[in-house]
This record gives sequence, structure tokens and C-alpha cells, in this order.
Amino acid sequence: MPALFSVLLFNEGLSPMQPAPRADNVALHVAATGLLIGWWLYGARTLTVLLGALMWQRVGHTGRLLQDLLGAVIFLIAIIAAMAYVLDLPVKGVLATSGAVAIIVGLALQSTLSDVFSGIVLNTTKPYQIDDWISIDGTEGRVVDIDWRATRLQTAQGSMAVIPNSLAAKAKIINFSRPSDVHGLSISLQVSPHARPQTVIEALERAMQGCRQLLGKPAPSVALKSASSSGMEYEISGFVAAMGQKREVRNLLFDLAYRHLQASGVSLLSTEADAPAPGLSRPRQLLERSNIFSTLRQDEKDTFSQNMALHTFRAGDTILPSGEVSDHLFIIESGVVSVVLRRDGTPFEAGRMGPGEVIGEAGILDGEGVPADFIAMTFCTLYRIEKAYLKPCLDARRDIGEAMQAMLDHRLHSAQALIKEVPKAAPRKGFMQWLRTRG
Repeated sequence: MPALFSVLLFNEGLSPMQPAPRADNVALHVAATGLLIGWWLYGARTLTVLLGALMWQRVGHTGRLLQDLLGAVIFLIAIIAAMAYVLDLPVKGVLATSGAVAIIVGLALQSTLSDVFSGIVLNTTKPYQIDDWISIDGTEGRVVDIDWRATRLQTAQGSMAVIPNSLAAKAKIINFSRPSDVHGLSISLQVSPHARPQTVIEALERAMQGCRQLLGKPAPSVALKSASSSGMEYEISGFVAAMGQKREVRNLLFDLAYRHLQASGVSLLSTEADAPAPGLSRPRQLLERSNIFSTLRQDEKDTFSQNMALHTFRAGDTILPSGEVSDHLFIIESGVVSVVLRRDGTPFEAGRMGPGEVIGEAGILDGEGVPADFIAMTFCTLYRIEKAYLKPCLDARRDIGEAMQAMLDHRLHSAQALIKEVPKAAPRKGFMQWLRTRG
């Protein structure tokens, strides 16, 4: 279109580098002047669009400020050129006048100009981009827009925070989205000051091992942050692969820490009132904490606890191999157990188990095995209940049997979904493939 416009002008004897002819005919002279000025503005618009398209491919949305600035400069040059060539005005005088006006306007808009140039610096250095989750001087949120004047953040509460670019350029910026594959998180827990630190640290390390989403590198860690007569504060720190996992993993770590601390006989300060009554045996305390057996009456728990035998496994020991029909039920007292499935003969870890969870319910309920190996990741202590004793109890207490059956159904369904073969994509048949089949 610009080329066609230029051809039409030159065919009519008009040149953008010369004043409009036919001064004797006012109507024609005004029309020619408008066409020539339009040529300069149209050319500036075309150049701005082309530069914008090139910049969008290279820098995307973050280069919008620079694109707008270049567009303004191009249009300013086009206007000055039209004034000099088409209108034959003294450009030096116009520039001098415009310079004085620019100084006055600049002083009046000093704050706004500071935001504009700070925005250009931010887009050039790129400390953050659209959709990054950042914190600017304590204001945390997701970047939704960066314009001439401000950066807009959508906070976790759903509100919109507008931060002037001049403030953002000077502020401390924390970008939680970079690097894109490593995101840190931490949780703090307060426990009784009478608990031995080594016992607490070992329990929290087992809690970390029980969380599959934590990255192995950088390795997670446990540290004692502070100690006083009122309590001791510990911190678990680790990393996850995606920003969206942080909340889920934090919640899981709190749950795992609670369970592993409880298995080690350590209570959080806020749970002192829920601590088991003193004098209870270890299997009796385990039944109190179990989701399945906690509904037993007190006398039934006493009888159960007397028929539970303690077994220990070292890290790497197989607790229950795949397919084996178990004639007993294990309840994990402490430690982390890895659940390993196989897909196309290749083993992979499907999950991890911790204190209070049970192993071997398929053999008790259905007389069948499950397609999973249960392997001790850490030193584990488990209590064993024989099927000959447990089966009559389940028949008598249908609520416990139904709860155990629901858990088994969920596990089998999850295992089948994980080991299901992923359908292979059909090969694309192109023209060359068609020729090969014809040859």
C-alpha cells in the first residue's frame, strides 16, 4: 500500500520532498498538501507497525514501552519532515520553540517522565515479565501489565496493586518465578522445649523424605532456628519444580511433620492437649492415631494392641513384594515406605507412605496381592497383625472393614491408572512416506 500511494503521487507530479504545486488553485493546492502530509504520516505509521512486529517476535509483550517510544519518535520526525519539505516552514525556529515548550512540559511532568523512563529501564533490564510472581517492596503478586506509568500486580487476595515504575526501579524486587524450574519454600514448627533436638531433626528429615515433590537438588534441609523456655522452633526448607506446587507441598509437609513427630513421641506446642494419655504402650498409641482403627472401643484397642508384633526394616529392605498375598497387616509406626510400580517392566516410584498407614490389606480382604513393591526408604518400625486374628474382627466391625475396603479400592484404581500404557502417537503419513509405500 505505501508503494502504491507513492506511485500515485509521483504520477500526479507530486513529491514529498517539495512543497505542493498549483498555488494559484487553492482547492488543488490544499488537497495536494494534505496528500503529501498524509504520505509522511502514513509512512511513519507503516514503519511503526513493521518495527512493532519485529520487536514482538524478539522481546514479546515486554517491549511494548520501547515500541511506543520508537513510534512517538518516528511520528515526530515525520511531522518535522512534513513541515520542512511540504509546508516549507523554518524548521530551526520550530525546533527552538518546541525545545522551550519541551522544557516547560518536562518540568511540569517530571514525576510522570520519571515513571516513563523507569519503565523503559525495567523493560530493558527485564527483572520481571508478564505472568511472573514477584514482590516489590513487600507487595507480592503476579505481573499482569507493564505500561508507561506503572506495573500492575494481581495479589493473592485477587486485588490489583498499581506500583509506579519509578518506585519499582528503586525498590528491592524478588522474582519468585526465576529460575523457572526451582522454587524455594519453607515451613516453621514449634515443639516442646523438652524434646531432644536430634530426635526432632531425625523425625523432620523423615518427613522430608516422605514428600516426593521436594527436589533432591538443591537438597532440602532441617535447621533449629531458635530455642527458649517456651518452645523450640525448627524450619524445613526445600525446593519444588513449579510455582503452583508450593501451597500443596507446604500443606503436605505440615501433615508429614506432625505424623513423624508424633511417631517419635514429640508433640507440637499447639497439640499438647491431644497428646496420648501417659502409660499407653506403643501399639496402643499407634491405634489411637490410626484413621482406620481409631473408632475401636477402648477395650477393643487394648485387645488389639496385645496382638500386634513389632518388626523393623532397614533402608532398602522389601516389606511386601509385588504380587505376594499377605497373611498379615502392617501398620507403619515410624519411617518412610516407598511404593514401587512397574510400567512395561520398568520400575518407578508411585508414592510414599508414613506413620499410621497400613500395608497388606488386599491379602486380608480379598486374598490377593497388589502389583506394587513396598520398600523401606529409611529405617522403619511396623506393627504386624495376623490375618487369623484380624479377619474375625473385621467381620464383627463392618465399619472398619468397609473403610479398609474403600482404601483398597482407591489404591488399586490409582495403581491401574499409573501403570496403564500410554498410547503411542500414530506416525504421520506425509507425501514421502506415501512414495516409499508405493515403491
